[in-house]
Amino acid sequence: MTTGQRPFIVPVFLPHAGCPHRCVFCDQDAITGQKASLTADDLHDHVHRYLQYRGDNRGHAQIAFYGGNFLGLERESLTQMLHAASAFVDQGLVQAIRFSTRPDTITQKNLDLLKDYPVTTVEVGVQSMDDRVLEKARRGHTAEQSTAALLLLKQAGYETGAQLMTGLPGDDGRVSIETAKKVAVLKPDFARIYPTLVITGSPLARHYRQGEYMPQTLDAAVAVATTMCLTLESQGITVIRMGLQPSEELADSATLLAGPYHPAFGHLVRSEILFDRVSSLIADRQISPGADLTLAIHPRQASALRGQKNANLARLKKRFDLKSIRILEDPALAEDQTICQ
Repeated sequence: MTTGQRPFIVPVFLPHAGCPHRCVFCDQDAITGQKASLTADDLHDHVHRYLQYRGDNRGHAQIAFYGGNFLGLERESLTQMLHAASAFVDQGLVQAIRFSTRPDTITQKNLDLLKDYPVTTVEVGVQSMDDRVLEKARRGHTAEQSTAALLLLKQAGYETGAQLMTGLPGDDGRVSIETAKKVAVLKPDFARIYPTLVITGSPLARHYRQGEYMPQTLDAAVAVATTMCLTLESQGITVIRMGLQPSEELADSATLLAGPYHPAFGHLVRSEILFDRVSSLIADRQISPGADLTLAIHPRQASALRGQKNANLARLKKRFDLKSIRILEDPALAEDQTICQ
């Protein structure tokens, strides 16, 4: 993904809009708390309302269409949305448009249509690169179509993202890791990783109640997402989000039946990555038992190093029989650098 300041995102949710059918895991109404999609007429007020919350240090803004299959919209609705969003770019109020869509909607015909609009970023709902898992999830597309979509978007010059899932029916974790490896070869600019949750109203909820589907535990989901994240980022692909955005709906047991939901899922994964990295550092340094250890790290990474409720520090002390661990926050260090003293 391009480096620098992260854009201010104006999210426009279009639950199920453009989707030819419902995937086994999906209930966008429950996840977003939004029953009706915005129309092009509604978009004007919605965007203006969101722009009021843009801080002085968030100059670059993007209108982002999420929650549906954007390029699957009927052509008239699609062009209306693009035209309405483009008006904000023409006025200088936002700088670009982005959206998420299914891989089978990335065609040359659709890309030719987009040339007339200020679209810069397209996210592709890859989910899995295993056709058997895709079939069980009722995705209605193949891994080959995901490959073609990502390559076509990059060839056309778009910033490209891949949305991946772990814990889908038929995936024991190894499929997710293999998916990350296959996607890494395709070099999207960024990726998102979402653990599968059992949401009320989704077809998966029925399978869960009938004992036909067992969701991942939180620990298992974190472990798989950790490997996926490392696989992608080792190839220069930034993982910009892991886990669904926390919401009142997901915190409600009437909405979320089961699955590895945590409001700070991404933080758990980043903490696990740092735990493994620091464990290797301590082992390489052959730190003596009973020692007082100092770990220097960039301030932005200090919370992840400590872990939830300082869990990482407790684990490290126990594993290496350390007397104490002190965290030294050093802004001069690179964000991926940790020094063991």
